[in-house]
Amino acid sequence: MRKWGSAGMVTVLLVLILTACTGGSTNGSNVVQLEFFQNKPEAKASFDELIAKFNKEHPNIRVSQVNPPDAETVLKTRVVKNAVPDIIGMGATDTYSLLAQSGIFLNLTNDPLLKKVNPQYVQMLNDVTGMQEVTGVPFALNASGIIYNKAIFEKLNLSVPKTWDELIATAQKAKDAGVIPFYFTYKDDWQSNLPFNDMGGSLVGIDFYKERRENKTTFQAAYQEVAKKQLELLNYGHSDNFGKGYSDGNRAFGNGQAAMYIQGSWAISEIRKVNPDIKLGFFPLPASNDESQTKLTAGVDTLLAISAQTEHPEEAKQFLSFLLEPENSQQYIDQQNLFSAVDGVQQKDDSVSGLLPYFEQGKIVDFVDHYIPSAVQLNPTVQAFLQNKDINGFLSTLDKEWDKVAARRAS
Repeated sequence: MRKWGSAGMVTVLLVLILTACTGGSTNGSNVVQLEFFQNKPEAKASFDELIAKFNKEHPNIRVSQVNPPDAETVLKTRVVKNAVPDIIGMGATDTYSLLAQSGIFLNLTNDPLLKKVNPQYVQMLNDVTGMQEVTGVPFALNASGIIYNKAIFEKLNLSVPKTWDELIATAQKAKDAGVIPFYFTYKDDWQSNLPFNDMGGSLVGIDFYKERRENKTTFQAAYQEVAKKQLELLNYGHSDNFGKGYSDGNRAFGNGQAAMYIQGSWAISEIRKVNPDIKLGFFPLPASNDESQTKLTAGVDTLLAISAQTEHPEEAKQFLSFLLEPENSQQYIDQQNLFSAVDGVQQKDDSVSGLLPYFEQGKIVDFVDHYIPSAVQLNPTVQAFLQNKDINGFLSTLDKEWDKVAARRAS
């Protein structure tokens, strides 16, 4: 288990959780009732379809989905109140790490369920928690990079850039032709974090966060190049980079107002709602001039975990096994424009075909913000930095906030 300072917080959570009650039960007809709690509102309908299919095929088990607003906060509250759901679907974030360390999830380290998924994604869970035990099953992944308008690229005779210099040259050509190179949507602070994620993973890497936990390095020392390059990208935006939000960007890009969009795969379906006929492509953000070092930012968008206190672990595993069946995994990723953690299941959408070689070759790196505690307030800090352009102040703030969180967790 990862040790970050004292185990005080983990001990407190363990004490709270050891007496946890669960949502699982049986009714008068001996049907096992399981609560499936998941944090993605956009995935509710997709999971509803799969749950209906499972319930029909398993008349002795009934799964019910719970999908509240601000789900992670609700989940943490339920942990404290000793009301842990039987099955949890969530991202492989710092919140998952804390909950995993507190012992609320069933240990699945040697479970046959894990044989159905790519071990690289299982390793992502180990990396984010710092634990050897595996307490979740990767289900779906998302990716971040640059979505581009194929029609605009063809019209301007642009090629997909493979290096940082080529990316800047491509942006300049679009700008010279009177086309917005990148449509930035920095009114929403989480959008300003996207290039930080992409470049941080490629230029600095995930090992930085292991060293940062041990106070062997700092953001000030490691993230100078990331910060400088993120500022450089601002030269190729539009006239209101901080006045437009995510929904504005999806509409504008769908209407052909920019050549490129630094964004996640989750935006594709939203863009197509604006323009179903738009021809899109997707490539990783090339953060350096060494093409061989370019990696795709991709992480576990949804993992499946089982409460350690559920009264029905075998039935819960049956539901997880059902979701991991290739047919069901394929249905989910097709509807959600995601990628599957299940071996042999592939996203077939033409817009992301350029990303598939990176998955196939294992040239992917996790989202760096999965390793940054939410209390650090990364998103508004990046947003403020892009406005004040104070690199040293920005990186110093990240270090100070990280150290504050580490001190609280150690107390």
